[in-house]
Amino acid sequence: MRKILSVKKKFLLLILSLAILLLSFSGCAPQKEYRVNSDLHPKARNIIFMVADGMGLAHVTAARIFKNGLDGKRLHLETLPTLGYQRTHSASDSLTDSAAAASAWANGEKFNNGEISCHDDDQDGRCEPAPNPTILEIAKAKGKVTGLVVTSTVTHATPAAFGSHVPSRRCEKEIARQYIQVTEVDVILGGGRKKFKSTEEQADKCGTFGDFIAEAERKGYQIVYTKKALDGFAAKSSAKILGLFAPKGKTPELFRVYPEEHYQVEEPTLPHMTAAALEIVERAEDGFFLVVEGSQIDWASHRNDVAYQIGETLAFDEAVKVVLDWINEKPNRRQNTLVIITADHETGGFAISGARGRKYKRGDIVDHGWTSKGHTAEDILIWSQGPGSQYLGRGVDNTDLYRVMRKVLK
Repeated sequence: MRKILSVKKKFLLLILSLAILLLSFSGCAPQKEYRVNSDLHPKARNIIFMVADGMGLAHVTAARIFKNGLDGKRLHLETLPTLGYQRTHSASDSLTDSAAAASAWANGEKFNNGEISCHDDDQDGRCEPAPNPTILEIAKAKGKVTGLVVTSTVTHATPAAFGSHVPSRRCEKEIARQYIQVTEVDVILGGGRKKFKSTEEQADKCGTFGDFIAEAERKGYQIVYTKKALDGFAAKSSAKILGLFAPKGKTPELFRVYPEEHYQVEEPTLPHMTAAALEIVERAEDGFFLVVEGSQIDWASHRNDVAYQIGETLAFDEAVKVVLDWINEKPNRRQNTLVIITADHETGGFAISGARGRKYKRGDIVDHGWTSKGHTAEDILIWSQGPGSQYLGRGVDNTDLYRVMRKVLK
């Protein structure tokens, strides 16, 4: 009996050794480059890239429960047919910031935290080597109308990565200058008036200052500051527009509960700005590239403020509804439009708890906890539909989103 057991033990050890050896060889094999075969799917005339800054899966769950209850309907973003996830680390850190993450989407390569589509490895304030064009700039070169719609300053890190190249995200006035003088983004809607008009004493980290509102007017932009002016322009024009609805970031959606105290009535919401932007860009003969960001999900999560966070998440989801309704209005829009919905990173380490035996109902704010007031390194979900979305229904790197958009862009 002992001899039989000894033989069995040796056999098991041999199998284990072989398994470890095989795993070691497989671990040494080079990872294949992520490839997108653009011949296998129709091209995209339009791309709508939607960013819920700082949103993790628990953010989605909390917002859904608050809006619809535990057994209620899905949020609009959850109805998209393709679901995948992305790794988010930057070139410099396991914890990315919005600048590096958005630059990865816009350029298809990793950047250090703080860099906006610009490699400044020497930290001398210069982009070296010279930057490649972003996906927005490529769309522009193809004759497409381009747009940035956000609830932060329009020069904040996420939109900036698509429309500018600067060594630091703190160069917001230089970003404003590049939007108007260099990239000429067609539709710019959000907050941040102060970034577009400044004196020498108010120069940013790049040393940039000036009146870029006046420059925008000279370039043919229509400047609007109110919801009424935006609606009037959107209804009749396809020209360039600069909409700056707040001095800094826009008013949080949470404050809509008390509009007389906190909310500027003439300040459009994210869903309203999204609808106006679509009304403008849909007139483009060669299609469009549009970025829509719910910027303040991140800000709320940095503050560990669950009510603020839920309000911003639901406002973003209403913007998703606007996009999906627009697509469903005409059959050809679905086959011609790639929609990607994701986040740059999770913020706050937000988690949902709850006592056993309790069932959350509509209007409940879930029992919850936070592990951080900063970003976390977890993977981030991607919802998508349209040409090329089949390549995003898996685990990918954030740089792969650029490759998908680049390959299918008509």
